[in-house]
Amino acid sequence: MALCLGQVFSKDKTFRPRKRFEPGTQRFELYKKAQASLKSGLDLRKVVQLPEGENINDWIAVHVVDFFNRINLIYGTVSEFCTERTCPIMSGGLRYEYRWQDGHLYKKPTKLPALKYMNLLMDWIETLINNEDIFPTRVGVPFPKNFQQVCKKILSRLFRVFVHVYIHHFDSVCSMGAEAHINTCYKHYYYFITEFSLIEHSELEPLKEMTERICN
Repeated sequence: MALCLGQVFSKDKTFRPRKRFEPGTQRFELYKKAQASLKSGLDLRKVVQLPEGENINDWIAVHVVDFFNRINLIYGTVSEFCTERTCPIMSGGLRYEYRWQDGHLYKKPTKLPALKYMNLLMDWIETLINNEDIFPTRVGVPFPKNFQQVCKKILSRLFRVFVHVYIHHFDSVCSMGAEAHINTCYKHYYYFITEFSLIEHSELEPLKEMTERICN
């Protein structure tokens, strides 16, 4: 029997602590507006559009943090099935392999088990979104000039989580009754990145068939 979403996506399965927006800030208000639109049943293509009068970098920042939280939670639901034995390489089937490089501990692209890759990825993103020089939260503090480039990198790497989950763990997702929820999250993510051209089209190739099935 399929579990309800509250059971499947419970707090104890979150892969990393949730990043929260400070109440009273512009970004918190934007987040509430975005969530209200999501729950209203509006077309997701319209939900991702920049609200009139809002700053695009604030809008992107809100979504990057929200996608980090939600994709983190999605991976948390399947992480018990994603072991060094079942997934010795971070991949998306036989055609796509992702190697980790961060310029510090891993100066060259390095082949890693998927679980290790995910841990490093979530640590890396968490460090970036908590960095006030990159994701400023204080009023009047501008975003850095390379802000959107950083966000493109984050979103590109988060896409790899979808690739791995869909290709290697979708049976587990379906057995938990979470298919519709994950599909909706992916559609939201896909419409957002395409609305603002945040990922190269070629990078989306691993999920081309899935995208055509659920997003068109």
